[in-house]
Parts: sequence; C-alpha cells; structure tokens
Amino acid sequence: MTAAIVNWHAIRAIYLFEMARTWRTPLQSIVSPVISTSLYFIVFGGAIGSHMPVIGGVPYGAFIVPGLIMLSLLTQSIANASFAIYFPKFTGTIYELLSAPVAWWETVIAYVGAAATKSILLGLIILLTASFFVPEIRIEHPFFMLLFLALTATTFSLFGFIIGIWADGFERLQVVPLLIVTPLTFLGGSFYSIDMLPGFWRTVALFNPVVYLISGFRWSFYGVADVGLGVSLGMTLVFLAACIAVVGWIFRTGYRLKN
Repeated sequence: MTAAIVNWHAIRAIYLFEMARTWRTPLQSIVSPVISTSLYFIVFGGAIGSHMPVIGGVPYGAFIVPGLIMLSLLTQSIANASFAIYFPKFTGTIYELLSAPVAWWETVIAYVGAAATKSILLGLIILLTASFFVPEIRIEHPFFMLLFLALTATTFSLFGFIIGIWADGFERLQVVPLLIVTPLTFLGGSFYSIDMLPGFWRTVALFNPVVYLISGFRWSFYGVADVGLGVSLGMTLVFLAACIAVVGWIFRTGYRLKN
C-alpha cells in the first residue's frame, strides 16, 4: 500500500485522542497499576522469596519480575482497548466513525496502536520500578525483550478490541479479563516454573497460552525458559494472527456494530 491511499490523518487523530485520555487520567492509567505491581514485588519477593531463594539459577525476586510485568501488560492491554472501542458504542458515536471515510483496518491500527503504546510504556515503567526493589534484574536479550513486549501488547490489545465490540454492557468488559485472562496468567508460570509441577499438571499447563508468553519473555531476561524460544514466539504470532482474522470478520459482517 502506498502512503497516498492510507488515511494517516484519521489514524493520527484517533491515536492522539486515545493517548490524550491516558494523560488526563494518570492515576488510573499509570500510577495505580505500578503501585499494585510494586506490592507484588514486596509481598511475593520478600515473603516467598525468603523460602524459595533460587529458581533455575535466578533469585526468586528477579525470577517473578517478567511474569508480573506480563500480568500487568495483559490486563492493561485488554482494558485499554476494550474500553476505547466500547465507549463509542455506548454513546452512539460509533456510527459517525463507521460512516466516515476511514477503512476498518485504519480504525483498528489507531485504537489498537494507542492501547498497545500505553501498555508498552506501562511495562517499561514497571520494569524501571522493579529495579529499585529487585537489584538482581538483568536483561540478557534486550531485542527479544522489546519484541515480546510489543507483540504481546499488540496481540492482547486486539483481543481487548474484540471484547469491547462483543460486550453489551460495562460488566461484560470485566468478565473475560477477571474470569479467564487473570487466572490463566497466575497459572501460567508468573510466580513459578512449570517444571516444578508434577508431570501430569505440567502437561496440562502447556495448554495454557499464557505460559508461552511468560516463558519467552523470561528467557529474554535470564536465558531460562519453560519452553523453547521458537515455540513461544510461534504461539504468540498464531494468537496475533487469530485476533486479526476475528477483527476482520467483525468488520466484514458488522457483528455487534450495526445493531
């Protein structure tokens, strides 16, 4: 595609509008998630870390940092994107957007790009904050750390976008993150290695897609992982492709948009 047929003005307008909402609510958007994650560092790193000093050659306090960053990244990506697209539906302004000379993929790029940007910034802020609590943090593969950070934020922002379109009430925006995503994250190796599980439960854990996200992200920090890097990256790309396919289907059919 050439620049002439891409409505960059529309993409930029939607993107900046969504980013401005973040700066209007810094306590909710940035400060609150950082404080919540910092409490995890203090409680889990201090209380449990004293009884479980090392996992895979990594101090426990440092070991849980990638998992906690991923926990915040997943929940915030979904929350930012789902609310961003649901609110226009709730107020009725979605019809103005649908009737505007803006392609569906331009709309998705703007909304998802803004949500992913917020999540990436938040992840980096949490990483910086963690360095004050956990001095043992190191990043052995910074390129892959940023790659997993960007891919995960984009993928789950797309997933949140789908939830925002599917939801028909504010309470439904919370159903999937609270009842599905957060439990999967806690059971996905955020606070432990799945190699510590008995054989049967380790096999069950491999069906949890979040395991691959956390494993690849942790590898970028310390070079240790529960599954191979290629598998982690491949699973992330598969989920990304699936979300793109679903979003494309939604706009082609008008599911939950036209009515």
